[in-house]
Amino acid sequence: MKILHHPDKADIHLSSVLYALSDPVRLYLVAELHKAGERTCGDMEVPVVKSTLSHHSRTLREAGVVRVRVQGTQRFLSIRADDLEARFPGLLSSVLQAYETSGGKDQFLAKEL
Repeated sequence: MKILHHPDKADIHLSSVLYALSDPVRLYLVAELHKAGERTCGDMEVPVVKSTLSHHSRTLREAGVVRVRVQGTQRFLSIRADDLEARFPGLLSSVLQAYETSGGKDQFLAKEL
């Protein structure tokens, strides 16, 4: 089984986090994870193909935004909220609040479909 790299808390960089959150699909994924907690990639209702979803989850993982836990053939994603809050206090909540204020899921799905 391939071991997935997750950056240590001290190695999470603001530029990487902001880049990861700058994509509408990745921001949608983070917002959904924030609401629901840990979810599998297959549970995520995202209008992209599986390979694209894998790319987005890898980008979020490598930036330190999410943790990916492998169990059998499934990959469970969860937000590294404590690590992000420790490194960049208030960043995640501010980004998610702005996302919701600007239309959130409804606006995202309207653009993607």
